[in-house]
Amino acid sequence: MPKINRNGVNIHFETYGNGPAIFLTHGFSDNLGIWKNQIKTLSKNNTLILWDLKGHGNTDAPDDMIHYSEEETILDMLEILDHLNIKKASIGGFSLGGYMSLAFYRKYPERVSSLLIIDTGPGFKNDEAREGWNNYAIKSAEKYESRNRQGIGNAARGMLTQKDDRIIKSLPDILVPTLIIVGEEDKPFLSAADYMNSKIKNSEKNIIPNAGHAVNIEQPELFNSAVLDFLKI
Repeated sequence: MPKINRNGVNIHFETYGNGPAIFLTHGFSDNLGIWKNQIKTLSKNNTLILWDLKGHGNTDAPDDMIHYSEEETILDMLEILDHLNIKKASIGGFSLGGYMSLAFYRKYPERVSSLLIIDTGPGFKNDEAREGWNNYAIKSAEKYESRNRQGIGNAARGMLTQKDDRIIKSLPDILVPTLIIVGEEDKPFLSAADYMNSKIKNSEKNIIPNAGHAVNIEQPELFNSAVLDFLKI
């Protein structure tokens, strides 16, 4: 299984196909297996890159919390692209993975050809709302820690929690074509999709019917078609 080692941590990734690169990041407490119904379709004319966040799947789960920040996560993404000698990719992800994709663009816009933002929120301008989200993240951490899944717990504390409003404030600065996908039954994220669509100039929104939060799993054919149609632009 292909891995890179960054700062002593083995990071697992997989690649499929050839052509322009699509780099996808899974959500919190998931792994790259969530994309299994995308592999055949999206790798037909593209290089599809999937990976496991730290603490997830086949990537290491170090004890030190220093490895689990937003900054470290986007450096992991950059390292995979550099290892594969990919200068530009369509960067996307589901839920937490979509948030990290927005963070990646903010730091490395020159490496991004387009964005795929799936069932994702862009963070909070309101301190009270952010605190509520962070309380949810800490409760999630405690739940996984009580099950001896320390890596997932560390990810909740370091990746899922948010410190400020940098990402949501950066949306008007996004210049690349952006596809925002959300399930029509994913009520908490419908307004987030509307907001991102209104703030990102070159964006389009696709609401997938009969789908909740895990839209790529619940409606894989509709999801795959939406992505392929977008990438043809």
